[in-house]
Amino acid sequence: MSRLTRDFFARDAVTVARDLLGKSLLRSHGGEILGGIIVETEAYLGEEDSACHAAKGRTPRTQVMYGAAGHYYVYLIYGMYHMLNIVTGAQDHPQAVLIRALRPVRGMGIMQELRGGVAEKRLCDGPGKLCQALAIDRELNARPVESSALWLNDAPSPGEKRIMAAPRVGIGYASEEDQRRLWRFVLQGY
Repeated sequence: MSRLTRDFFARDAVTVARDLLGKSLLRSHGGEILGGIIVETEAYLGEEDSACHAAKGRTPRTQVMYGAAGHYYVYLIYGMYHMLNIVTGAQDHPQAVLIRALRPVRGMGIMQELRGGVAEKRLCDGPGKLCQALAIDRELNARPVESSALWLNDAPSPGEKRIMAAPRVGIGYASEEDQRRLWRFVLQGY
């Protein structure tokens, strides 16, 4: 499989979020490769999207979102969970795709250790959980997707019939219109 490059991400976040379904996210950790197939994503589209971190403008935290597409945006929520996003779109128009869930395929034993022994089915079924399982933290923030520490492999499209679009979750602070947008994408059948 070929690796995805920054060019793949130089499109709007909604398109990239759909197209990431079925691709592999892989992490080199302690000499081992951990990873899985992306099965859920969410798109965030810049300052005009009240659910996007950039809705309030450029800050030290969101600076990476204003940069070139194809870089990781990793942040901490609730002081304990890391979230992995990938910057998309044009420079100075802050967009990103949140990786919400993976189907684990490599390094399950190590991922289970990193997650405290949870069952394989629950290893990566949420954005904080997948970051914990893959040892993703702020050290990876602003790195390019071509990094040898964390990368994405291409895969054939799963087909539109297997993709479900739904409202994003956990954005109660956003406008009603932005809460209703169908910018969360789930790969059905995994």
